[in-house]
Amino acid sequence: MFDQVADAVRGLVPADLGSFHAQARRWGLKAWFDADECPKVHYEAQVISPKHVAEAEHLAVEIGFHAEHPKGPANEEVLAPLRAAEAAWRPELGPQATLGPFLGNRTWLRLSETWPDPDLSDPEVCFEIADTLAAYVMAVEPLRTDRS
Repeated sequence: MFDQVADAVRGLVPADLGSFHAQARRWGLKAWFDADECPKVHYEAQVISPKHVAEAEHLAVEIGFHAEHPKGPANEEVLAPLRAAEAAWRPELGPQATLGPFLGNRTWLRLSETWPDPDLSDPEVCFEIADTLAAYVMAVEPLRTDRS
């Protein structure tokens, strides 16, 4: 499924954002621009444990932007422009977009949303995930000042 998501996102994001790269695996997808290997700061769509999402019983999907530097201050620096520009991205991403601690790791930070118990057998879900991830890319990438 995440191979399909990667292909769809590739077709949705504008080429002027840079050279799009994606790494799909069975339970998720990482996406980024220009670097050959996935940097600590990237976009992601992934299946996660329901323990991270109060409304989920079996599983959840998380979609958005991650800052995964090993030291918290570096992640804060990455998200600072996004905090300052919330008025720019909030209308595009909506009230479900959460800017704050990563799910399961307090050092990493995220701007993402979670979907409790989506039907992963629905053939349309890959397109819904792709559309949402592309929305994060198009809302966040122009605001980024850190490219690491």
